[in-house]
Amino acid sequence: MSGIGNLNMVNLDAEDPRQLTEFYAKLLGWKIVMNHDAYGMISNDQGMSIGFGKIDKYTTTEWPDKNGLKRYHIDVDVTDMEKAKEELIKLGATVAPSQPNPDAWTVMLDPQGHPFDIVPKKK
Repeated sequence: MSGIGNLNMVNLDAEDPRQLTEFYAKLLGWKIVMNHDAYGMISNDQGMSIGFGKIDKYTTTEWPDKNGLKRYHIDVDVTDMEKAKEELIKLGATVAPSQPNPDAWTVMLDPQGHPFDIVPKKK
């Protein structure tokens, strides 16, 4: 099936783009393309990129958000859930207090509070 276009990157709002650029580069193993106070970007070898743009007075959502709002989240496959949690905590992430399906995935919060899931890699 062909679409109208191809996704070439995702941009995420941030309070501190430098911090998120470094965090997600380590999480995903992607290279840092740029890393400035106002904007950062990481890319993988397949040409996919994630950008992080500074937004003045940025506020993160709660997890879970009692108003039902969620801006985005990503799922990341990992081979060892416990090891991944330990490494992510060292990088500044936290395990979210609310876990809707802990047997299937773990909700983590990046250093600025964005939720993301780590999911056991299927064999």
